[in-house]
Amino acid sequence: MNDINNNNKIEIATLGNGCFWCTEAIFQRLEGVEKVVSGYSGGDMANPDYNTVCSGVTGHAECLEITYNTDKLSFEDVLEIFWQTHDPTTLNRQGNDVGSQYRSVIFYHSEEQKNIAEKYKAQVNESGIYTNPVVTTLEPFTKFYPAESYHQDYFNQNGNAPYCQFVVKPKLEKFKKNFKEKMKAV
Repeated sequence: MNDINNNNKIEIATLGNGCFWCTEAIFQRLEGVEKVVSGYSGGDMANPDYNTVCSGVTGHAECLEITYNTDKLSFEDVLEIFWQTHDPTTLNRQGNDVGSQYRSVIFYHSEEQKNIAEKYKAQVNESGIYTNPVVTTLEPFTKFYPAESYHQDYFNQNGNAPYCQFVVKPKLEKFKKNFKEKMKAV
């Protein structure tokens, strides 16, 4: 698998769970995560930009490319945070963000990731955590396009902006409360 380096400790997960600003800051604070890049995946257009993706015609989802160390974090751990930091039961929507670019999606990089994601999705559905069924799609990873530089590290650079205060910060506070033991040491 070309997404894993030679020592087999570094893997990549590509996840779409609504606006990438909302969850980039969460995964950046997760112990074992080496790097988080906001971007686009799952569409038909080469080299998409924010405006074309937001138009909904490219087929891309806003997503995160998460590079993590498997000695500290498993794909299951990554999925646990994924399932609990967005609403996987709303089709093509997260909060006020509407359109297929905000869909809940796991772009799997291997059959192993696909199998784990399928199993975890079934467990989440069976658990009764959500009253509606999980609509998260599992799609084979093909290509990831990093978003424009002003989207990267967004909350850390714009934490006082109204959107960050009213949308991102509450998600981050919930993460800190529920996953304190999985956070990086400050």
